[in-house]
This record gives sequence, structure tokens and C-alpha cells, in this order.
Amino acid sequence: MPEFLSPGWLDAMSRAADGAIVPVFEPLIVVQQVVTDPDRAEVAWWIELGGGTIALRPGRTDSPTVTFTQDADTATAINRGVLSAQAAFMTGRLQVKGDVQVLLDRQEELLGVEDVFASIRASTTY
Repeated sequence: MPEFLSPGWLDAMSRAADGAIVPVFEPLIVVQQVVTDPDRAEVAWWIELGGGTIALRPGRTDSPTVTFTQDADTATAINRGVLSAQAAFMTGRLQVKGDVQVLLDRQEELLGVEDVFASIRASTTY
């Protein structure tokens, strides 16, 4: 079972994305996640959605459509389903930069992507 935010967890997430079929996103959407933690190094990854496929890669990308930044406690609560991303944003625990309108316009398709990572979330340790 991978530990949340560990290299093994990112690898498992990447493998779950590889080959998954998702809604066709045109133009391409790149969602970057950045998790800060004063006790360890920043953890970042990005998800690329386009042409009916999804890819997840560790690190930062130079041209994200949108970037979500949160501390490790917030990321953990969101990943465990204890806190919604919307509630985290509304209370200032989740910062969003970039073209948020793209996410609003493509909400329904993005909800379908969540299932790609369901098995990883179910086996993640914290």
C-alpha cells in the first residue's frame, strides 16, 4: 500500500493513469498539484488530459492550465474525502491559479476522471 505523497504513491497514480480512457478534452488541460509541508520537501505532480487519454507525471510543468496549492494536511483531508476541494478553497486552505474557467466549463468531464484513481485512493496509507 503506497503512503500518500510518497514516490511510490506518485508512481502508482501514474500507472493508474497510463492507458486509462477518459473523456476527450480539446483543447488539452494540464492540472498541476503542489503540496507544501514544512517538515519535508514540496511534492508536486501534474495531470495532462487530452485526446481521450490521461497522464500523470511527478514534478512541476512549465505551462499548467491551472495549479492547485495546499499544505499536506489539506491535501490529506481532500484525498481521504474528509474535506471537499470546494470547502478547502472557500476557507483559504486551497489556492488556485490559472484558467479556472476551463475547469468550470469542463466540470462534467472532469468528474469522470476521478474514477481513474479510485483504487489508489482506497489502498493509500496516511
